[in-house]
Amino acid sequence: PQPPRTPVLAAADNKTTRLVFSKMIKALDSELEVATNGNEAVSLYQSFDPDVVFMDISMPEMDGREATATIREIEAETGRQVPIVAMTAHAMDGDKEDILAAGLDHFLTKPLKKALITQQITAACPEEARLPMSEEGANAPDQSLDSGRTNTIRSPLERSSR
Repeated sequence: PQPPRTPVLAAADNKTTRLVFSKMIKALDSELEVATNGNEAVSLYQSFDPDVVFMDISMPEMDGREATATIREIEAETGRQVPIVAMTAHAMDGDKEDILAAGLDHFLTKPLKKALITQQITAACPEEARLPMSEEGANAPDQSLDSGRTNTIRSPLERSSR
């Protein structure tokens, strides 16, 4: 039997961020679940059991810091701790330290880089799982997500309501 694929959880409220993230890891041999807010991220963490979590910091209902704290409380009971990687446009002095102090393990700034995302997924891949890097993914051009563009892309409904 084939070893299992690496389960990846990504939490981001912005539809474009979710779309670009999923395209960035499409070539990887991983299984992706996506949450649109911190509450969903915590729920999916419990049901999906990911090997790595990518967490947007600014989300409605429950932000990335709060969701991480809740996940860390769950992990304290289970004894398992998965890497949680911050995805944020916050790149001011002190932001990285504040985010890491909130319990997140790594910090990626937008625009996100495919190579850095791939590196985090590969590092989190357990020995019994298939390595997430595919031949196609190894040679794919780097894509990035520019948070400035994210705000200018609108759905047809949003455009017609202006």
